[in-house]
Amino acid sequence: MAKKNALGRGLNALIESGDNDKFNKTREPNEIKIDLIEANPFQPRSNFDEEALNELADSIKELGLIQPITVRALENGKYQLISGERRLRASKIVGLEKVPAYIRSTDDQGMLEMALVENIQREDLNAIEVAISYQRLMDECNLTQDMLSQRVGKKRSTVANYTRLLNLPAKIQLGLKEDKITMGHARALLSIKDSETQIMVYDQILKYDFSVRRVEDIVKELANDAKPKKTSTTKTTIAEKDYLQLQNHLSSCFATKVEFKRSAKGNGKIVIPFKNDYDLERIIALLDKLNV
Repeated sequence: MAKKNALGRGLNALIESGDNDKFNKTREPNEIKIDLIEANPFQPRSNFDEEALNELADSIKELGLIQPITVRALENGKYQLISGERRLRASKIVGLEKVPAYIRSTDDQGMLEMALVENIQREDLNAIEVAISYQRLMDECNLTQDMLSQRVGKKRSTVANYTRLLNLPAKIQLGLKEDKITMGHARALLSIKDSETQIMVYDQILKYDFSVRRVEDIVKELANDAKPKKTSTTKTTIAEKDYLQLQNHLSSCFATKVEFKRSAKGNGKIVIPFKNDYDLERIIALLDKLNV
């Protein structure tokens, strides 16, 4: 499948109504030195999760800063941050000297909003570009999801589904942007709680060309494996908990419901079910990779 251009091209398409010189400042992200960017004094958020920042920093180190920050130009030649403080902080952790940023004039909020709303309807924007556009409108123009849904003529649930895509790991966002997976795949992956499992299933989608339906089945199997099992006794032994954790771990690794069958004496077998020959080949390939 042919890949689209880099993320900046799509964002450039968002803001094309531009004979106004001031507005041209927001057309493409600019590379700005981090030491020229001042904090936003009106930033309502004061606490940032250090672990989450480090995870974002690792992502930026591997894939770069996918979503540019937004700043406004100051008269002293510096810039003031408008949105993207987590991204800016994580970029500092990585040690970046410059970051991509949209420069916005102090009086062009209305123009930015109208241009984004008008151009967000373009059919050649991928799902991540639309999601970033929605998020920019809410962040920079102070809109709620209800207000945004009215402006863009979409249901509130549609707006929510798009913006939720920005919660996916950067690797998966990049795959969606490059048409390696579809919006349906991405929405199914959102149902998985931890990012490591999301990426594991994403890698299998690419390797085995899974359909959206197959991914939804995998997600259901993983969810069922995570449900607590009913036992005849009120307490489970430490050994039983260990077996359950191992069973869930193997189910996650093989993206299928692995079963442990044990006798009262403690001996038994591990069963890895498969749905068809294609699924069997996938499991064998994973076993080969583990040098089993």
